[in-house]
Amino acid sequence: MRQTTVETPTGPMILTEQDGAIVRAAWGECDQDDGTPLLRRAAAQLTAYFEDPAEGFDLPLRVEASEFQQKVCAAMLAIPLGETRTYGDLSKELGVPAQAIGQGCGGNPIPVIIPCHRVLGANGLGGFSGEGGVETKVWLLKHERAAGLLI
Repeated sequence: MRQTTVETPTGPMILTEQDGAIVRAAWGECDQDDGTPLLRRAAAQLTAYFEDPAEGFDLPLRVEASEFQQKVCAAMLAIPLGETRTYGDLSKELGVPAQAIGQGCGGNPIPVIIPCHRVLGANGLGGFSGEGGVETKVWLLKHERAAGLLI
């Protein structure tokens, strides 16, 4: 696996590439900077997202997890910029309990790029397993101009 660290307003993030796809994003710093073409492209797109979220992402992603986790990640990827869904919305879409959706969001291996922060509780924010917890979730939603949905 190849890795690089990207400085972001929410803290440094490690991007991991394997076999031509981004397989992980996590807060932290790695000791290596492999600088592959895909990692450079992913780092540039992540930096551009933090400058202007409308830039979005166009990267090959691979969720190396259960079929259920892959379905939850696909459902999160389908949430448009500036919009949110509830755990209940995704629960109905996938035909599973809302609690399972919460676990699926928490198991997202590529946060920010796969926007688990756009999934909210029916009566509140819900959780966020990334660095900084719910405060990071709120920051990302405000950055995407979806903060009005929090009120």
